[in-house]
Amino acid sequence: MSDHVFLPSRRWLLAGLAASAAAPALAAPPTQSLRPAPRPGGPKGRLAPSAETLVARARLGSAKVGFVVADAETGDVLEVMNPLLPQPPASVAKALTALYALELLGPNHRFATRLVATGPVEAGVLKGDLVLVGSGDPTLDTDRLADLANGLKAAGVGRVEGAFLIWDGALPSLTEISTEQPAPVGYNPGISGLNLNFNRVHFEWRRAGSGWDVAMDARSATRRPDVRVARMQVVRRNYPIYTYEDGGDSDMWTVASGALGQDGSRWLPVRKPTVYTAEVFQVLAGALGISLREAVPADAPLVGTEIARVESEDLRSIIHDMLKYSTNVTAEALGLAATGRAGAVPETLAASAGRMSGWIGEEIGSPRPALVDHSGLGGASRVSARDMVRSLVTLGPRHDIEPLMKPITMKDAKGRPVEDHPVQIRAKTGTLNFVSTLAGYATLPGGRRLAFATFVTDVPRRDAIPLEQRERPEGVRSWTARARTLQLQLIDRWGDVYTV
Repeated sequence: MSDHVFLPSRRWLLAGLAASAAAPALAAPPTQSLRPAPRPGGPKGRLAPSAETLVARARLGSAKVGFVVADAETGDVLEVMNPLLPQPPASVAKALTALYALELLGPNHRFATRLVATGPVEAGVLKGDLVLVGSGDPTLDTDRLADLANGLKAAGVGRVEGAFLIWDGALPSLTEISTEQPAPVGYNPGISGLNLNFNRVHFEWRRAGSGWDVAMDARSATRRPDVRVARMQVVRRNYPIYTYEDGGDSDMWTVASGALGQDGSRWLPVRKPTVYTAEVFQVLAGALGISLREAVPADAPLVGTEIARVESEDLRSIIHDMLKYSTNVTAEALGLAATGRAGAVPETLAASAGRMSGWIGEEIGSPRPALVDHSGLGGASRVSARDMVRSLVTLGPRHDIEPLMKPITMKDAKGRPVEDHPVQIRAKTGTLNFVSTLAGYATLPGGRRLAFATFVTDVPRRDAIPLEQRERPEGVRSWTARARTLQLQLIDRWGDVYTV
């Protein structure tokens, strides 16, 4: 089971989302949900099971359930359970990161990856150094990097006389997002100002006689260049399946022969994304007949002439995909870039997440958000359901985030999709081991819109899992399925009770 998962002046909170007379339900948090009056003449509302009943039926053991549902237009709180309980948000944190990035970077922001020449191009020869300059683009892939190499050729460069330099200082260089994850999980890679293929490398093995042929490549839709920055050795053993060692200029992996079987593949994390990006660019340029020396880090952006660039899509498009596919690298790069836009480049994820937490708290009037990263992968992050809903009601409309969220399909009692369900949902899911979260907007029949956050967590059970078992711990799959069913049942209840 994958674990994935100081600024402008304070705005007035919408009615019902401050802990005041406008929202008495949040002034002193009850341990059980409030019992709103059923809608007039609504037999479905009168017969709808209570939230307590649904939680009991979910059979989630010692898990804590916290939720808030409010009218998305007015902010009036409709129903709560443990609304102030701080819980790990998992990937629901990405919705907060999206709001933070839109606020600071702007919806039209694009990340550029550039080539800068420190000298003139004469008769096909660059009389100076070539500098690969990153801005932290989390969406750069091998195909777009090949476009950059083609741009170098189109600029008339056939040979580079000087050095091949790389600058990645737009973001801090980090070897991983969270220390809580097993070494081989591809959703926990390094981060830098130069990222490629979501900082993952493709490991493939094929049976060859009594052994295996292995390959490590930077594949994309149309290319698969081999790389040296990530290396794999098959070792005769059964366990552990993978080991990792920092080899200085390369990531050194071993895999247990007893786990390989016949042919197969998987993505592994890249711990040295700058070196990875530079090596792949060097290979792509070489395929065009442009030989580059080994890459050397540049201490600062060098003065020169831009001779080629590639750009990402605009920020709203990036965020749409981030919320759909829950890409951790994207969330961390956006959060770090936003913090850097507000001041100095942060040195750590925790420092940047602290700035984001402070911004959210100021905007919604709460000291409670406490995030340790921008993706929700770190289990130490804490957000309450109340503060999540405050953010959706107060900040969501400012940046029109609802259309960027993923449509969620309701399911029947047997888990089958209900395509024509009268409640339409756009939300962000979040999953860590024994943590399941869902937050977003629900449109009821008749057009009433709700903002909601539902957190289901069993932190002690999560913390008890040994590190080496955290990729697929026992019992987590069925627990998560029951938690997700509960979340949809609660929304179904709200559709029955609060449709007017």
